[in-house]
Amino acid sequence: MTDYQLIKVRQHFKNNSTDDLIGDISKELSKMRSLIKPGYRIAIAVGSRGIKNLVVIVKEVILFVKDCGAFPFIVPAMGSHGDATSVGQEAILEGYGISEKTVGAPVISSMDVIELPAGDLPLKVFMDKNAGESDGIILINRIKPHTDYHGSYESGLVKMAVIGLGKEKQASAIHKYGVYGLTHIIPLVARQVLLSGKILAGIALVEDAYDNTMLLKCLAPSEFFEQEPLLLDIARQNMPSLPVNDIDVLVIDNMGKDISGIGMDPNIIGRIKIHGQREPEKPVIKAILVQQLTEASHGNAIGVGMADVITQKLYDQIDFSSTYTNAITSSFLERAKIPVVAASDREAFEIALRSCGYVEPGKEKIIRIKNTLHLDEIYVSQAVMDLLKGSSSIETVSDNVSMLNEKSEFADF
Repeated sequence: MTDYQLIKVRQHFKNNSTDDLIGDISKELSKMRSLIKPGYRIAIAVGSRGIKNLVVIVKEVILFVKDCGAFPFIVPAMGSHGDATSVGQEAILEGYGISEKTVGAPVISSMDVIELPAGDLPLKVFMDKNAGESDGIILINRIKPHTDYHGSYESGLVKMAVIGLGKEKQASAIHKYGVYGLTHIIPLVARQVLLSGKILAGIALVEDAYDNTMLLKCLAPSEFFEQEPLLLDIARQNMPSLPVNDIDVLVIDNMGKDISGIGMDPNIIGRIKIHGQREPEKPVIKAILVQQLTEASHGNAIGVGMADVITQKLYDQIDFSSTYTNAITSSFLERAKIPVVAASDREAFEIALRSCGYVEPGKEKIIRIKNTLHLDEIYVSQAVMDLLKGSSSIETVSDNVSMLNEKSEFADF
């Protein structure tokens, strides 16, 4: 049996983490003090993404609202995620550490919606019933390149105001239009949502390559459309990346909803798998192998269709109801298709490598990562290391690390 040896390296990205997160939050929240009156019931919209410092940020917003004499509560703003059930969405938030016990405000989860005026739009406009019946809504979301499409408004406040607050009904209505709905209709629907006057502000977060909070802005609804594209550009410039663009096998230890909206970030792996959307030019990866789902995914394996090989371990973790609900709502069915399932870790890797065609022994370009969110420490084969010689952004951590242990399982990362 071949003993695959890798080299552990550390990629050095620019660290732009804020030095005073609490101070930044306090300064930005002060902008909306005049908007929150004593006795108001304020809905705080929190989504289904794994955001660093999310608990801290949500808790500070809640404390601020209480300090204004108002009564905050949490609303899950996540479209059809959590199997499109109130219990499922509450469980996602709890998995991220968001509960009444941890942040000091109740989570009121429901899939019920109210209908808002649609104006000249060709579809109905919805809003979470509890949020719609509150005295005001504060959105909290990260601004980041989206996993399905590219445009002026991707993952952020504009999208959350529509698909997040609109729950499964709005998500389904938007996704009926495919990518066109995401790129063109979401901003139009967002303007109608903002006309309701219910949204008081949005807390926009930008993370650096180490997924640390680097920027936090409290935006008035009137600022969403102008400021979000600027913040998106900053986010794009600070994304991590793989060290080379030509790879034979990429081994991903974990995929999941807390890593990316579709389990693994297409901006990192160079695969989108949406009909009509052009695939990224780079990186070019011949075979992607994924080992397992994160616990925080609750079995939702959306995005697994972007892999070529998965382990039996991952397959056994899949909740097909949750996965299919997510895929059918989005209409991007390719992303829920099951790749080749291998009985063991060794077999999974050998299948992936064999699918690359003939590669001269010792010349295999192999990279192993923990997930697509954390790319600072990774493993590379000697062939990849040869391409990185002289790079000031690469530091060798350890040489000759066996990828597989004596049980033919992937060694601990």
